[in-house]
Amino acid sequence: MTHQLIQAFRRVGRTDRALMRRTAALPATKADDALMALSRSANKSRLWWGVAALLAVQKGPTRRAALRGVVAIAGASAAANLIGKPLFPRRRPAEEETPVRRRLRKRPTSSSFPSGHSASAAAFATAVAMESPRAGLAVAPLALAVAYSRVHTGVHWPSDVGVGLGIGVGVGLATRHWWPLHDDVPARTAHDADAPEMVDGDDMLVLVNPKSGIDGQDPTEDARRAWPKAEILHPDPDQDLIAQLEGEIDARGTVRALGVAGGDGTVAAVAAVAAERDLPLALIPAGTLNHFARDVGVRSMPDADAATEVGNAVGIDLGEVEIDDGDGGAHRWFVNTASLGGYPEMVRLREKLQEKHPKWPSAAIALTRTLRHARPLTVRLNGKRTQVWLLFVGNGTYAPKGFAPSRRPALDTGLLDVRYLRADLPYSRARFLLAMVTRTLAASHVYQELDVAELDVELLDGHRRVATDGEVGPLGNRFRFRSRPSALTIYRL
Repeated sequence: MTHQLIQAFRRVGRTDRALMRRTAALPATKADDALMALSRSANKSRLWWGVAALLAVQKGPTRRAALRGVVAIAGASAAANLIGKPLFPRRRPAEEETPVRRRLRKRPTSSSFPSGHSASAAAFATAVAMESPRAGLAVAPLALAVAYSRVHTGVHWPSDVGVGLGIGVGVGLATRHWWPLHDDVPARTAHDADAPEMVDGDDMLVLVNPKSGIDGQDPTEDARRAWPKAEILHPDPDQDLIAQLEGEIDARGTVRALGVAGGDGTVAAVAAVAAERDLPLALIPAGTLNHFARDVGVRSMPDADAATEVGNAVGIDLGEVEIDDGDGGAHRWFVNTASLGGYPEMVRLREKLQEKHPKWPSAAIALTRTLRHARPLTVRLNGKRTQVWLLFVGNGTYAPKGFAPSRRPALDTGLLDVRYLRADLPYSRARFLLAMVTRTLAASHVYQELDVAELDVELLDGHRRVATDGEVGPLGNRFRFRSRPSALTIYRL
């Protein structure tokens, strides 16, 4: 067996040298400079970060493709550079074997095997294609060009590139293991609702958050085009958003529908007013990820405009939490999720970091710091005493099961999706991470899931803040979560 392996490696080496000689013999063209520039641009995945930023500008599949692509790059880079290169050291091709006009000024000094550039390129292209085949078709030739450029510039053997491509494709496909793909079919609801036809937005009040999203585009003009007769409001930083909206409704007298253009936090605030005032809600998705709009089935401004013009609407469930601090209480609605534990602290830290840094790096730093310093909560869940690291409450039953819920197949289940990580068992965080990596959470004792109509959470070790739809709420020591069936009427086709 050892002799056969040695012979196989020798054949690979002979093939590599033959292909390198053929590449070196190619005539000089303008493509040489282009391939050198392309190879340099892919250093530290800078090229793919730029492409991801362009893809993220468009909402929907391309934005999800960008996020999945960035995750895949991280995995492929780790597999190639932290595992492959140390385990399989290999000399790079001799500099003399490459024509001077093609040589990179700074030749890498790490192991030649496998090609990290090729792994990252293939991982990004594969991940993008899974979310958006069109974007994948556009990215794939660029990824192949980056991979070939490593041979053309003489810094990798062809087999290094081939194995790197294989690693990248494998990592890209493996992202589905922890982050399942989902289709763009709107979540189901059996509850049709009565809503007025809002021709051009007459008697409509629309709140627009000009700072929503990651592309810096103010959605105000989109709202004006959709509903030219509507009253457009911007959030007043000196007022509570819900109080501002309720004051405007009272001042106008006649309001037949509300509209909102913003992210999930802004949408949740307007949805709360719509539910309290029994007004239908029209939605323009203008945030970073727009989880709620995606589940409802409103992908863009034209979708919302068309639904309001004909008065098509459905009734959907909302989540509600009553917060008791011992001296009184507060009440909040949520359209997506609520949570206790590390997440509210992470949100507060992220908002502080965002004052000086972009949103995504701020979120990553905040998550890392929060997990490092997490403290367990001693609680009673529906009367049962336990300790938890984190408690997640979803408005409706989310899919998939596990610790990465991403979508809701239905919006009218009348249930809350409760998931929590126990802290009362030995090595619970380590066991949780192992179960998450191996996808055995369903059999794990440290991770619990249940679907209930109501959940009573009593903190036994002080006060904590609840987070709803990514926004940090008030302090409390008792939280009563419940599902409110068909509490919100929302326009959709």
